[in-house]
Amino acid sequence: MQFINIGFGNMLAAHRVVTLITPESAPVKRLIQDAKDSKRAIDVTCGRRTRSVIITDSEHVILSAIQPETLRGRLEGFAEQESDEESASEEE
Repeated sequence: MQFINIGFGNMLAAHRVVTLITPESAPVKRLIQDAKDSKRAIDVTCGRRTRSVIITDSEHVILSAIQPETLRGRLEGFAEQESDEESASEEE
């Protein structure tokens, strides 16, 4: 299981991420508010501005202060490692 750093010492299992979005649009703001109302929102910003919103397969909404581009790079690194492991197991 691979974990990615989502800011301030918080880690998330990379395979649980469904989507990564920016919080500026009205639909995303409604999504965040609905998640807060239903206790599915996890705020890991430590009081800083929310720069990215992570949706997980368990329908939790995680608010992070890390730029979406940075998180995308971390997730892409996970995907590369996973494909390398799959190709190594196929060769055996």
